[in-house]
Amino acid sequence: MRYRVLIEPDEDGVFVAEVPALPGCVSQGQTRSEAIQNIKEAIEGYLESLQAHGEPVPPSISEEVVDINP
Repeated sequence: MRYRVLIEPDEDGVFVAEVPALPGCVSQGQTRSEAIQNIKEAIEGYLESLQAHGEPVPPSISEEVVDINP
């Protein structure tokens, strides 16, 4: 499954990652790479919790990146 993840540095320089499709699914890391690894674990736990409670799992995204060369 694929979910969009937003990653931004906070005021302390820590990278915060959140998943808009999964409310409250947030993690962080000292580096972008660490934040990505941590959010992957958070997503897995979030989805497991939804399934365990019989809640619907948001659908995976499908998107394309298009390069435009002027």
